[in-house]
Amino acid sequence: MKLAYFGTPDFAVPALNALAESRHEVVLVVSKPDRPVGRHKVMTSPPVIEVAHRLELPIAQPKGMKGGTFKDVLVDCGAEIAVVVAYGKLIPGDLLSVPPHGFVNLHPSLLPRHRGPSPIQWALVCGDRTTGVTTIQLDEGMDTGPILLQERLAIKSTETAETLSPRLAELGAKLMVATLDALEEGTVKPRRQPEDGSNVTPMLRRNFAKVDWTMPSRQLVNRLRGFTPWPGLYTKFRGGRLKIFGLEEVRPAPSGKEDVGTVLEVGPPGILVRCGRGSAALITEMQREGRRRLPADAFLIGERVSRGEVFG
Repeated sequence: MKLAYFGTPDFAVPALNALAESRHEVVLVVSKPDRPVGRHKVMTSPPVIEVAHRLELPIAQPKGMKGGTFKDVLVDCGAEIAVVVAYGKLIPGDLLSVPPHGFVNLHPSLLPRHRGPSPIQWALVCGDRTTGVTTIQLDEGMDTGPILLQERLAIKSTETAETLSPRLAELGAKLMVATLDALEEGTVKPRRQPEDGSNVTPMLRRNFAKVDWTMPSRQLVNRLRGFTPWPGLYTKFRGGRLKIFGLEEVRPAPSGKEDVGTVLEVGPPGILVRCGRGSAALITEMQREGRRRLPADAFLIGERVSRGEVFG
């Protein structure tokens, strides 16, 4: 089938490459506009556009899709179907019926679980052991369209969003090709999403990074996994910020009735801190503002952290 491809970040690159190598024909690549990046504000193309240039594919980078201008572009390209992978903007309802076979979206979760803008991160924050990818027919809801195909993926115990995302992108690329093949052959039937188990993830925000030591240690560890690389985790330390890069749950936790955030033990393995519900977490890698990121043993050479000191 002839397809228009909508995608923007690195996550969308594997699917574009896979579709370009498949029996289907990419007749248009649509992405967000170039934007200034870095201190010198250098205009930079999205990763999908860089790949489209390399593959010598037609490109569109509309600032907006409302009105007739972009709709004409989509009509003129002759796409029979449109594929959406992490495009980053909502597709207006009047465009959904332009391709004869509509829009197909790749979502990095096992829908209906983790609808919304940050499913990869929230699968980790929630402590899920399994996630996956889903292809759906796009509708005007938030990831509510009928399911076409799904593929499961086990989450590794030490996985972060930074490592899980590319694994899901590669799995999703294969699933998208399989989905288009099945649609062309008539071997897949859309099925309505169940409402049981559905939830909508929030947009990641910078203020999620602040550690709340009243949370159980397992929950804090999962938040660090989900918020790596961004927004990360930090705690207040001697009037400044201490960024946390390594955090481990300690079981069984030392007994005691210390306030949450209190340093329980200090040693080469790390700084043991009291967390909610009597739990404890070990900070194993950290960084003070304006200084280098260090493992605990190196950090403690320069910072004499004491038992009884309180974070946050």
